[in-house]
Amino acid sequence: MFTTLQQVAAIGRSLWVYHGDAARHRRMDLLYARFMRRGDLVFDIGAHVGDRIRCFRRLGCRVVALEPQASLVRVLRLLYGRAEGVTILAAAAGARSGMLELHLNPANPTVATGSTGFIAAADGSPGWERERWTGRVTVPLTTLDALIAQHGEPAFIKVDVEGLEEAVLQGLSCAVRALSFEFTTIQRRVAVACLQRCTALGSYRFNAALGESQVLVHESWLDDAAMARWLMALPHAANSGDVYAVRTDVAVQPLLASGAPHGRCP
Repeated sequence: MFTTLQQVAAIGRSLWVYHGDAARHRRMDLLYARFMRRGDLVFDIGAHVGDRIRCFRRLGCRVVALEPQASLVRVLRLLYGRAEGVTILAAAAGARSGMLELHLNPANPTVATGSTGFIAAADGSPGWERERWTGRVTVPLTTLDALIAQHGEPAFIKVDVEGLEEAVLQGLSCAVRALSFEFTTIQRRVAVACLQRCTALGSYRFNAALGESQVLVHESWLDDAAMARWLMALPHAANSGDVYAVRTDVAVQPLLASGAPHGRCP
């Protein structure tokens, strides 16, 4: 009973944090409007409580959302289960299809992870002292390639999977127009590996936003080496953020512009 009540309280906090800030929603819209236009298909990998789904819908996009935690899938289906253009899948993504052991943090479902390396990196790290992964569940595992085969090529892929970002990108074999992946300062090497994976797929340039600021840090877009140096130089207290990758042949959109060129996976 305690664990159930703890989970309910934690999900309630997440709903308030991620859905209750109108100014954050406006910043998010301004940011994501640079990478997509109305009618585009977007993948949300690690949807949590669906604030990105909400943003992508405001921008007029179709969304395929993956979330492996059953309690959060129920929340997403309550919020978006009848929404046109939204597909919610109870699964994780990785380098190959199969099953994944997911480690659950009942007090903070935001940081559920399939990566034992992530848990090890958090152990004893400043700012992570209270995090405890006390539950485990086995969940279906798919790949980005499989999602593309089923749903079509996305204009944008958002990846936020607590330490499995590189594995998710290993499951992608074509250079999509744009994507983002979360980074943490406890696992910078995972982010660097994600940069390397992007450049193995195609020619990309990079930018980043710290925390939940929804504001790009760099005035000019960086190559992979410059972005890696920036990530490695961040103070530990920066904690986390998202790296944005855009193919070099694709124009980053001005605010709410339409008519963006569409690339295609080979």
